[in-house]
Amino acid sequence: MSETRIDRRFAALKEEGRAAFVTFVMAGDPDLETSLDIIKGLPGAGADIIEVGMPFTDPMADGPAIQQAGLRALAAGTTLTRTLDLIRTFREGDNDTPIVLMGYYNPIYAYGVERFLKDGKAAGIDGLIIVDLPSEEDEELCLPALEAGVNFIRLTTPTTDEKRLPAVLKNTSGFLYYVSIAGTTGAAAPEPADVAKSLERIRAATDMPIAVGFGIRTPEQAAAIAEIADGAVVGSALVERVGNASSRQEAVRSTLALASDLSAGIRSVTKK
Repeated sequence: MSETRIDRRFAALKEEGRAAFVTFVMAGDPDLETSLDIIKGLPGAGADIIEVGMPFTDPMADGPAIQQAGLRALAAGTTLTRTLDLIRTFREGDNDTPIVLMGYYNPIYAYGVERFLKDGKAAGIDGLIIVDLPSEEDEELCLPALEAGVNFIRLTTPTTDEKRLPAVLKNTSGFLYYVSIAGTTGAAAPEPADVAKSLERIRAATDMPIAVGFGIRTPEQAAAIAEIADGAVVGSALVERVGNASSRQEAVRSTLALASDLSAGIRSVTKK
């Protein structure tokens, strides 16, 4: 497939000598207007790649913070169509920042894969992370996505062994998402030494950029991951800022302030 915004961003960051700051926020949380303001503000707060959650009623891999964010978004009337409209509006002012949609297959299946990829590409998405589609189901969405020029980003975990890893890597593109801890999102903080050992093993099998997520909450933790990975992913900590805010203005201000602090932590690390 041809080069994507994700490919270009990681290549530029490699030249710059630093890790990517990858943010996750839920589309439509707490409402579509507020989430659009947050997403629009994230690049200025230092985000290199933005993951946008597609709200779903049964988010089995997500911890309480992201589950609640999805419920708030659904209650606000967020649908997959409106999520794509959100991305389309974002693209009117930003044609460079990579956007990755993250979530579950059911809403895409209901929407229709061919229609979803056509509409998603037109809206300006660059990649997909679909946590409940293993490599055995690549014909469902992964291969059509690659054919449409959309990166399909796979998750790997501490329990992904050498026997399983080739299947995970087979059709993955853009970057590999390493889940640093066993469990749901936001469950615990990653241990950098353990992560480093796992990344060394994975890098023996691929030269693809590896972003590490789950459990990163502070600038210090983000910096520690930036030392050893090609990207640090933060989701639950940002989503909690939205959920704890007393107003939509506070949700935007607080979330972007944390993003800026996390970005500063990552940017404090210069990679050789």
